[in-house]
Amino acid sequence: MITQPATRGGDADLVSASWTQPEAFAELFDRYSGMLYRYVSKRLGPEPAEDLVGETFLIAFSRRRSYDLAYPDARPWLFGILTKLISRQRRTEAVRYRALSRAPVDDHEDSPADRVAAGVSAQAARPALISALAALPAKDRDVLLLIAWGDLTYEEVAQALGIPVGTVRSRLNRGRRKVRAALGDTNPMVEEA
Repeated sequence: MITQPATRGGDADLVSASWTQPEAFAELFDRYSGMLYRYVSKRLGPEPAEDLVGETFLIAFSRRRSYDLAYPDARPWLFGILTKLISRQRRTEAVRYRALSRAPVDDHEDSPADRVAAGVSAQAARPALISALAALPAKDRDVLLLIAWGDLTYEEVAQALGIPVGTVRSRLNRGRRKVRAALGDTNPMVEEA
């Protein structure tokens, strides 16, 4: 009897199914590779992103039997693996931040007026923001970017990094405070009255 691979189940179900049906793991790749790619592209650029996402899934696949099936969402696990891989690329990340601080801002707004307003605000704040991110300790930057760019919750970041939620909150608070101070204690995206 031929069994069909599991599809569209919960992440924990897919991981568990992949123990006997390795092709079931492909569903996790389909679900999360784009999200991981966007995240690492923002941090390190598109050049290493594809390789790091691929390596993330290779590591996840090889460690799938150690996945805690009590967690129905595999995103924190995958982001945790990816963050460890990124930590090996700190020099690349620092170079990227320096390049971003000098590069023009991409326009992605809908209307011309929105593009102009957002472009002016973003262009003015970009060098200071990039410098502030580069100056953050790596642990604070990881937490801040997993929440801001990875769109993870505090609990998911804690799971991804293997730290308590309280530590996530304190690192996030410290990182936000430092970034805010570097921007002159203002939010450049909010118009002053």
